[in-house]
Amino acid sequence: MFTGIIEEKGTVKRIKNGNGTFLEIQADIVAENLNIGDSVAVNGVCLTVTNFIGKLFTADVMNETLSRSSLGQLKAGSHVNLERAMAADGRFGGHIVSGHIDGVGKISDIQNDGIAVRYKITAPAHILRYIVEKGSVAIDGISLTVAKVDSENFEVSVIPHTLTHTTLAEKQVGSIVNLENDIIGKYVEKLMRPSQKESKITSSFLAENGFMGASKNSSD
Repeated sequence: MFTGIIEEKGTVKRIKNGNGTFLEIQADIVAENLNIGDSVAVNGVCLTVTNFIGKLFTADVMNETLSRSSLGQLKAGSHVNLERAMAADGRFGGHIVSGHIDGVGKISDIQNDGIAVRYKITAPAHILRYIVEKGSVAIDGISLTVAKVDSENFEVSVIPHTLTHTTLAEKQVGSIVNLENDIIGKYVEKLMRPSQKESKITSSFLAENGFMGASKNSSD
């Protein structure tokens, strides 16, 4: 589990493509105390460390992950947002981020907003349904607060500190970003969804047990 508070920007040093993708990433903070098998969020995508040496670590990216995220657009020299999995004794500074991307969006507008910068993201309906004003969303792994939402877009206002310590400042109109919805909303929807089992309560059942007659008498 992650919090969406980016620890640093790393640099992709090498990419090898085949049936999947092999990434080699250089990092200063994140590379400390890494172990093989540890989870690291790379632009919001949870990846498993397969090897490391010094300030370099490697991770494999499956085709499923490539199809659902923007990682396939990375190249040697690309900067990426990095966050290690949250330690049990750490501060929960953002929101619950699983690192399992729901899809991608496109930056459709960028505007200065006082000391901050406002980003408008165009996103598909299956992502927008979980976006609520003043709720949380992870953009390339960054925990951000939704400032505005409509039927096709949502907006976030990003403070200077976040711009300095993440890759958002490098994005342009038209850039593709990874999106992860707040997981709480998805669980609530699942739990509130009616059961798909066929109901045994029919009009015949109600009549046989006196409910239809009671309803009729009460309306006379």
